[in-house]
Amino acid sequence: MALLITIVVSFLLTVLLGRILIPLLHALKAGQSIREIGPKWHNVKQGTPTMGGLMFIAAALICVVAGGWTAMLAGTYEHLMVLGFSLFFGAIGFVDDFVKVRMKRNLGLTALQKLILQLAVALAYLALLRWNGNLTNEVYIPFFHVSWQLNWVVYLLFATFVIVGCVNAVNLTDGIDGLASGVTLPVMVFFAVTAWSWGSETLALFPAALVGGLAGFLCYNFHPAKVFMGDTGSLFLGGAVCGMAFALDMPLILILVGIIYIVEALSDIIQVLYFKATHGKRIFRMAPIHHHFEMGGWSEIKIFCVFSGVTVVMCLLAWLGICNRF
Repeated sequence: MALLITIVVSFLLTVLLGRILIPLLHALKAGQSIREIGPKWHNVKQGTPTMGGLMFIAAALICVVAGGWTAMLAGTYEHLMVLGFSLFFGAIGFVDDFVKVRMKRNLGLTALQKLILQLAVALAYLALLRWNGNLTNEVYIPFFHVSWQLNWVVYLLFATFVIVGCVNAVNLTDGIDGLASGVTLPVMVFFAVTAWSWGSETLALFPAALVGGLAGFLCYNFHPAKVFMGDTGSLFLGGAVCGMAFALDMPLILILVGIIYIVEALSDIIQVLYFKATHGKRIFRMAPIHHHFEMGGWSEIKIFCVFSGVTVVMCLLAWLGICNRF
């Protein structure tokens, strides 16, 4: 019941905050700059407010702190650790968005600046989880219900790579109206159900709050979008996805629940490598892959439905793979 209340309150808060934030972003002229190399029909989105992720971030923050207050007084902080981890990534995204808006250009922080900041946050989170006893150096393998123990140094290198890669993959998914929200919503349902079924209702508060928050955000972000989440929102969501996977000590589950993120990132990597190797040839019409389908005639709504639907199916499969773990 507490999780359902969290979802409903987060939804209502996000919708309310959207009524306040969107006019404010318009007044501040915090409009999105559209990439010149992107689909030409995206030019009509020029000036649509960005940094809209602040509304579901604020809603999640309020719901997690309020809902987990009693647990926090009792000495349980796991929900705050994942929230804080996500907030740090959201802060990196906010700085990136602020630079874009202030400088009126599509590029914010440099790739190196973002990488250094993301590595620092990832390592700090992993150190905190290990210090708190929530992290082991065993990699749980879904379906087989066995764990593969790694050397701690190897595990930390693996974990850091997964976190930074996952966060940026979620960021790449935020390329058309509602896509990152629609894909991440079922992922958060999966994590909320998993944490709750494993007896960690306090940890489940965070993904539950994001379920409501993302549903509320889609009221404004579904095509045609009235606001974009920006890097503020997409990096926060990336932190939430991999933060929950490591808090539950099962990073490999990201292969299933995050299949769309992985495909988006791989399509971008393959496109760049093939382009350089062949001196200008392309495999996809445009990368990431949602643009490939878009330029092939798929509407943004169709891409949203198909990609979100695939994620729902993969989350159900992931649940079958881990439901007998405990």
